[in-house]
This record gives sequence, structure tokens and C-alpha cells, in this order.
Amino acid sequence: MKQNLSINRREFLWKTGGGFGALALQGLLADTTPSHARFPHHKPRAKRVVQLFMNGGTSPMDTFDYKPTLKAQHGERFDPGEGQLVESVTNSPGFKVMASPFEFQRRGQCGQWVSEVFPHIGSMVDELAFLMSMHSPSNVHGIASYMQNTGFTLPGFPCVGAWVSYALGKINRNLPEFVVMPDPRGLPYNNLANFSSGFLPAKHQGTVIQPSSQTPIPFLHPPEMASGITAEGESDGLNLLQKLNAAHLQSLGGDQLLESRMQSYEDAARLQLLAPELFDLTKETSAVKTLYGLDAEETKDFGTRCLMARRMLERDVRFIQIWSGAGGPSNNWDNHSNIHKELPWIARQVDLPVAGFLKDLKATGLLEDTLVIWTTEFGRMPFTQGESGRDHNGGTFVTWLAGGGVQAGTSMGQSDRWAWKAETPIWCYDLHATVLHLLGIDHTKLTFRHNGLDRRLTDVHGEILKPILG
Repeated sequence: MKQNLSINRREFLWKTGGGFGALALQGLLADTTPSHARFPHHKPRAKRVVQLFMNGGTSPMDTFDYKPTLKAQHGERFDPGEGQLVESVTNSPGFKVMASPFEFQRRGQCGQWVSEVFPHIGSMVDELAFLMSMHSPSNVHGIASYMQNTGFTLPGFPCVGAWVSYALGKINRNLPEFVVMPDPRGLPYNNLANFSSGFLPAKHQGTVIQPSSQTPIPFLHPPEMASGITAEGESDGLNLLQKLNAAHLQSLGGDQLLESRMQSYEDAARLQLLAPELFDLTKETSAVKTLYGLDAEETKDFGTRCLMARRMLERDVRFIQIWSGAGGPSNNWDNHSNIHKELPWIARQVDLPVAGFLKDLKATGLLEDTLVIWTTEFGRMPFTQGESGRDHNGGTFVTWLAGGGVQAGTSMGQSDRWAWKAETPIWCYDLHATVLHLLGIDHTKLTFRHNGLDRRLTDVHGEILKPILG
């Protein structure tokens, strides 16, 4: 049979234009999509990352940065000398120096000073590497949180978890590569933007999970009222949807947003099969549950999320972020009113679970190639706010790391005698460069072309923190 090869002018222009567009897109994707041939750049020390983020600004001089000067000058007006300007974010009249109300003692063979608010984490200091002079350019929660998570103070940039996902991809194709477990009391400052993929493909954004909820992953299964939806019908519908999406994608010559959406559907379908077993803690022993604090109301929630993180690590989830503290004036580490009561209250919620998590990872061998990071967005002031609170301070704060190529029992950096400013500032760029280095990535080579610029997680900064590396 003779074929009809006629084609009208409009269809000819559309098809030829689409063909050239596809060629251009193919070249673009070659420049912006990582290949396993390019990553990693060197042999990695870590395979997975867990970030424990204390939302609200944890006070360094009341946790890990012992400052006897505060006790000696307690009640005096704070004066750093040399005419240095002392400012307060939310008004601290009088600027009176306040000694820490908590006792400190040296812990472990490394002799790290630790406050009494962290008795259990204090027992693990020989496994940790402390960064004693982290610094933030801002003492505003949202801006500082963006800085620590994305390396920028403005919204719209990918977070570190998204960059790791983009560079290295999945280890287990049935689970998300980047999982976020927020505090069930509420999302942190900036809400979901802290877990954003920014200008990277949408598939690299964090998958939000609430293990303590009756529905840890929303909309993963049909609602109970939808009795007409059967497993067979749902499977047929997904197959049809996949075919329609594939045909549409081919007609467009490629589309990153559509590809990401298709990938998310496929990921969700695979997750449906694995989720019931993943979230089932009934097979965990009572000893393990006690280790994580699941048998006490105060530690149950954070302990559950830490235990769930260990189960995800066993199943090779690449990057996990666990948040302590909601956004807002309470239920977090933002201790403006009364640090005597507010700090111990929230510290008790994480202290035992975090120590148990580290012990479990070490016992199971997971700590060897899993990097654990404990951090916050900024510190607190060395003088009082009101009667016994502390205001925001970007000048210095503490972060610690464990596992995955880190030299245990070490520390680097130093703050001044009040824990007001860092004498040797360590920036988020340095922390991010070090995290990527331990994952086998050269932070200067991990780029994505966006608006005419080769964007990096570390922007134009970043030094690897070699003194804490094993």
C-alpha cells in the first residue's frame, strides 16, 4: 500500500523545530545531569549521611563551649573592649553577663567539656569531632537556617541533601535518596524550603516522613473511604499513566519537570511495597527500643525517628535529616525566656536517643561509612535577655560530626572567652566542603548550570576541615 507522505507547513515546522529542540536539550542534560562516570571524584570515606538539626539556635556556652569567664563576670555589663559594637536582635536591656546555670565537666579520654544537660551525648565524646567556632553571617532564624542548609541566605537554592542526591543518586532504587523527618510539633523556620531541591531537578528534594504519625507518608495509599479502588485497578491505572506520560515526554523532546514527576510516581509505587516493613518496629528488641528511649514519653518521638533512621541506613537511604524543634517562639532551642528551664527540657528529648543512635550505629558497623552531623543555625548571647534568657548570636556556635572518615575524639576552632565571637571562624561552606569530600566529591567540581552561572553548594568558598579527618 502506498503511504501518504504529505505533511502540512505547520506540522513540518513543529516537527523540525522539536527535533532541534531535542538535540539542544540533549546537550543541556549532558551538562547538568550527573553521570556515575563523573562522581565520585575520589574514594569516599562515607556512603550515607544523617544530619541532626537542632532548630532555634542551641546555646554553645550552656552545652559544649565551657566559659569560666562568664562566671567570673556574672552580672557585670558585657564589654568586649576596643570599642566593639554590641547589638541584640530582639532587645536585651542592660547586656548583663550571665554565667551558665549548668555544671560542666570534662568527658572521655579526649577531655571535651560537656554540660550536664547532655549526660548521654557526653558519654560519646570520644566518638565525636567538634567544630567549636562555627559562624553565621545572620542571627535571624530563617536566613541563618537557609545558610546552614543551602549555603545561601536567600531562598531558591538547593539544600545539601539535594546536592548529595543529585551527585550520587540512589543506592536503593526502592527508597528515596533524601528523607526528612521534621519535628511533629511543626515544620522548622522556612518550612519545606529547608529541604528544597531549588534549581536542581525536583526529584532531588527531600521526601518528608513522620514515623510517629498513623500515616508516616501522606497519600501513599488510597483513603479507606475509596473502597472502589482495588490493587489490580490501581496497577492498571499506574501502567496507563506511565504510558501516557512516556508518550507525552517523547512528544515534547524531553522535559525535566515531567521526568521528575514521572520518577516521583515510580518511587512512590516502589515505596508502597517497602513502606510497611520499613515502618514496622515490632521486630526490634526491647533492648534496642530502650536504647533509643522509646519506653519514655519524653524521648519516644525523637528516639523513634532516630531508630527509623537506622533502619533506613540499613536499607541504604543516602541522606537523612532529623529535626528537633518547630519554628516559632516555643517548642524548640530558641531559649529567649528562661534557659534554666527551656534548655534542659528540649535537651532531654534528644540526649538519650542521639547517644543510643551512635551506639547502635557503632555496634552494627554502620558508623564506619555513615557520617553523622549534629548542628544548629546559630548560637546565643553571653548576656541575659530578660531575667534568664539568651538572645540570638551568629558569632559562634558548636557543631559535631561522627563516623564516616571523621577522626574521633578531636576538635578544631575556638571562640573568644565569652563564646560571643569565633576567633577562628568555620563557615557552613567549610562544613559542606568536608561533607562532600568524605562522600568522594570535590566541592569545586560539583556544579549545576543555572541562569548563566555554574552554581555550587559552596558558592566560591569552602575549605576542607582536614584537622578532624581520620
